[in-house]
Amino acid sequence: MKVIFSHGKESGPWGSKITQLANMAKAAGFSVDSIDYSNLVSPDERVTKLNTYLASELEPYILVGSSMGGYVSLVASLSNQPLGVFLLAPALYMQGYQQQSYNTTLNNIEIVHGWSDDIVPVASSIKYAQQTQCTLHLIDGDHRLNSSITQVIALFESFLLTTKTNAQQASVAVQ
Repeated sequence: MKVIFSHGKESGPWGSKITQLANMAKAAGFSVDSIDYSNLVSPDERVTKLNTYLASELEPYILVGSSMGGYVSLVASLSNQPLGVFLLAPALYMQGYQQQSYNTTLNNIEIVHGWSDDIVPVASSIKYAQQTQCTLHLIDGDHRLNSSITQVIALFESFLLTTKTNAQQASVAVQ
């Protein structure tokens, strides 16, 4: 099982937050990758890049995105089959982003958003969570969530382990 990270607009594929989450995922037995979007300004070009990457992915995977990467991961999930999507302060309903509705049939989505986010309105995550009934964790912290990274890692670990268990149970049921 693989975890595929999508970084935010001004971050990089192996920023400190992604590195910490990736290390936790590796320790839990997942393989990891982080797509480099640094040369792409457009969120929708980033979606295309992730969709191209996923077209050749053979391993079951989970998408994880932060900020603009949250938008990228969620939009890519609409045309792919991830086991789950974990979003950190996702840039949803943002002006200039092509996709403004996110009609997914996926029921394994969790969002973590900081109450003090002054870059992506927390109201966007609340709106999406209300529409889809997905799990939303509103925690102390700003857009980067660095001051709450321990809590973010704990939420992510719980999400990964639950997703892994559910996938294993589904696999056994099919056999």
